[in-house]
Amino acid sequence: MNRKPFMIIAFVIVLLVIVTIIPITSQKTKGEEALKASSHIERQTNLSAIGSDQKMQRFTYDSGLGFEYPDAVRGIYVTGPSAGGERFNKLVNLVDTSDLNAMVIDIKEDHGNLTISVPEDSPYSDAAENYIDEPRKMLEKLEEKGIYPIARIVVFKDSILAEKRPDLSFKKNGEVWTNNKGEAFVNPFQKEVWKYNLKIAKKAAELGFQEIQFDYVRFPEGFENKDDDLSYSRGDYKGEDMSNVKRRVKAVTDFVEYAGNELDYYDVDLAVDIFGYTATIEEAPGIGQNFPKIASNVDVISSMIYPSHWTSYFNIDFPDKEPYKTVNEYAKVENDILSRLDDKPVSRPWIQDFEAPWLYSGAPTEYGKAEVEAQIKALNENGINEFLIWNAGNSYTENVDYTPMN
Repeated sequence: MNRKPFMIIAFVIVLLVIVTIIPITSQKTKGEEALKASSHIERQTNLSAIGSDQKMQRFTYDSGLGFEYPDAVRGIYVTGPSAGGERFNKLVNLVDTSDLNAMVIDIKEDHGNLTISVPEDSPYSDAAENYIDEPRKMLEKLEEKGIYPIARIVVFKDSILAEKRPDLSFKKNGEVWTNNKGEAFVNPFQKEVWKYNLKIAKKAAELGFQEIQFDYVRFPEGFENKDDDLSYSRGDYKGEDMSNVKRRVKAVTDFVEYAGNELDYYDVDLAVDIFGYTATIEEAPGIGQNFPKIASNVDVISSMIYPSHWTSYFNIDFPDKEPYKTVNEYAKVENDILSRLDDKPVSRPWIQDFEAPWLYSGAPTEYGKAEVEAQIKALNENGINEFLIWNAGNSYTENVDYTPMN
């Protein structure tokens, strides 16, 4: 039998199989290479990063600490000395044994001092007081207790930076201008000041704080009456075709928007403290705060609604004597404004746990359990379940029911 035709047929079949397999193998190899490349990229996105210039390497910064956002933030204010001193354990115990669940801790305080240590060659070394020796250890304790940590950073009231860099401040007769309390401010028109504060905020985020709260996001009080007497730069806002009031509002609002963009990588919430009365007017003429514009650029808006800080308002003759009524009337106004925003923030007002003797010729209204609970009750009845409690000395009323509506 002649096998030659069969051998030819077999050869053709083998050749066809080889031709068919080669592309498949090649495609498989390319697929494997693509998978490896994809895995490499995925690993790259999970690398730890140090600064904002590495945003493309990962989606968000990971501090290594884990905190859960509470059902509703109910917090207290804590100074640097308290956070780094003996009082800290007492304050932790207060939060841990009550319905409180958060702390607002000074990282940059009212004079411009940092409360944590920095390297000697840091541009912030002159401002660092090192009240909190081990901030990371402090945060680890809060993590263990389930206490939500918020870093408070005072922005434009900054005597330290103003004295060091008068060109970033306001001057009168060639000297740094101060208010009647001897406090100096730095200039919101100067973007160098923005960056100075954002670097501090980023450091706080890297330490493990879950939220950055900016305070004194404004010009000095009554600035509209001082404007003509002061010398200062208007920076990039010099050529803006608008009134001085609108120019100040734009600078403050732009800073808040800038801060949100800069902090986005760190996966922290952005909060801003704001005067309560700004919710009752179109915009504050001197300080540059416009309530809806600021609220539209933050995750949390913290209006300072201490009854002691209102004069005769809401048809209330003496607001400090009527904490429930004052807070109730304010909450209605704020709710109306926020309801008109497309993307409204969480409302988390500051309430009062202190006396205001400067308002009285005799003994002031005492603020204790009933007065603190009255403010919380007024907020809750208006659908506002978050709040922060202010006492400058961190001495808080005991046995308060922080969830009176539950």
